[in-house]
Amino acid sequence: MSVWQTAALVGAEGELVSVTVSVDPRDLEEVLDILADLNFPINPQIFHGPVTTVEFPAYAVHLADLGAKLGAAGFSSVHVKRMWDEIHVN
Repeated sequence: MSVWQTAALVGAEGELVSVTVSVDPRDLEEVLDILADLNFPINPQIFHGPVTTVEFPAYAVHLADLGAKLGAAGFSSVHVKRMWDEIHVN
């Protein structure tokens, strides 16, 4: 296994990941309100289309809280990728 296959971006709060939340455009404001209430900063990128996607980096330690709050509001389309995999170019 090469170093490229095992590399990760890790800080004091765990691995840095890329989070994508896909929602109906009408639900965007509600998702942004949920994200604003989390206990860590979010700097989302928003992509509009038939389905709106909100993408942002987060540390792994925050994923349980994030998933719980989005799930409680009925948002289940959340995808998490290792940030290294997201930015690494082969």
